[in-house]
Amino acid sequence: MTTENIRTYDVIVIGAGPVGENVADRTTAAGLSTVVVESELAGGECSYWACEPSKALLRPALFRADAAHIPGLASAVAGPLDVDAVLAHRDRMSAHWKDDGQVEWIKSAGIDLLRGHGRLAGERQVTVETPDGDAVRLRARHAVAVCTGSRAALPPLPRIEELRPWTNREATSAHQAPERLVIVGAGVVGVEMATAWQALGSSVTLLAREDVLLPRMEPFAGELVTERLREAGADVRFGVSVTDAKRADGAGEVRIRLSDGSELTADEILFATGRAPRSTDIGLDSVGLTPGDWLTVDDSLTVTAVPGEWLYAVGDVNRRALFTHQGKYQARVAGAVIAARARGEQLDTGRWAPHSSTADIEAVPGVVFTDPTVASVGLTARDAERLGRDVEVVDYEIGHLAGAVQYRPDYRGRARILIDRDRQVVVGATFVGPGVEELVHSATVALTGEVPVERLWHAVPAFPTISEVWLRLLETRSNS
Repeated sequence: MTTENIRTYDVIVIGAGPVGENVADRTTAAGLSTVVVESELAGGECSYWACEPSKALLRPALFRADAAHIPGLASAVAGPLDVDAVLAHRDRMSAHWKDDGQVEWIKSAGIDLLRGHGRLAGERQVTVETPDGDAVRLRARHAVAVCTGSRAALPPLPRIEELRPWTNREATSAHQAPERLVIVGAGVVGVEMATAWQALGSSVTLLAREDVLLPRMEPFAGELVTERLREAGADVRFGVSVTDAKRADGAGEVRIRLSDGSELTADEILFATGRAPRSTDIGLDSVGLTPGDWLTVDDSLTVTAVPGEWLYAVGDVNRRALFTHQGKYQARVAGAVIAARARGEQLDTGRWAPHSSTADIEAVPGVVFTDPTVASVGLTARDAERLGRDVEVVDYEIGHLAGAVQYRPDYRGRARILIDRDRQVVVGATFVGPGVEELVHSATVALTGEVPVERLWHAVPAFPTISEVWLRLLETRSNS
């Protein structure tokens, strides 16, 4: 039996991942009644199938790689990883795929949680199909925020569903290491999962359509990651794609044909070939938008194609920056915008204002947790050339630092900064090497704060640390 009831809130949020939770937290803190609608697990993709479980799989592999090169520790880590222990740690970090803790937090913040599939149903209206078949109709006095995120995009191979392929979800939640794993895709998910599962005992073949891994980053990043993957035993192939794949008898091994005419056989195949918006079945057509599209927003995170300044798209679904941390940043901005408009205030839209999302375009930090680690923010040299920006490129070998040698005697890594010649500020930075993930925030501060290069000389790094690379980069520039 289906019943219908109507509930009215100031704000409706569709999606209870990190982004939706942060929007709801900000609007609730501003005194606006808020409900968040979730069809899966509160906490979203990051908590259960992406950030948390993937790093839980990777940390033991990376720690062992470092320890194996430190005098006095190499013999202690010479054996294989305890796969069961690593997977058990992954399960704990993923809360065993139960969202009790997230639900408790949502309720403690004064936010209502409604489980079910939410769909827009016209201006400021959302219909929720609950798990028990009821239809709940929601009305928003002020705003509806779409925070539905993204999903793995699969290639258009014939009968791909019969393959039962892995996406990031299966790759981060698998309960045993496949003997043979083929990974299709040269981006972050592909290289991270190649690093993790190779270390956990799988024989990994990584297929890249491009001629380098991590093609959106500085080329040396992909080159160093390739070198280490191959040293670890992975088969990395460039310039190839999958033309056909079949799973024997519907449940057996996967037979794969490649564009170069060669064939592979695997137990599992992971497609890490990009992301698509979760917007196919959320009622976009009811407000004049096309189902399945990315949602275009302005710097206030307001959907530009819908009049009335009531519909917001925050996080992956707007395609500005597909990172959890950037989505949460957008959520803080969107929450401030919704609250200001609800109070009838004039928005402060200045570049550094709380009502303007700019860091998701100008200074997006990212870390790839491979061996070696890759961390970057801002432009690459290729980006600068494409945009016609006049930049000075400064490189330094991180392994020359005393702090790096202390970290790992055979340290291999490289740093690059881009300096805008006209403004004399850093506009891009890339670091590759063990431990460099902790360098990226200093670079982000330099970019966001537009710190003059001459002023950076007075930010003195402690010795001996890898952070000393900042001083060496400036010295390299002065001596060139």
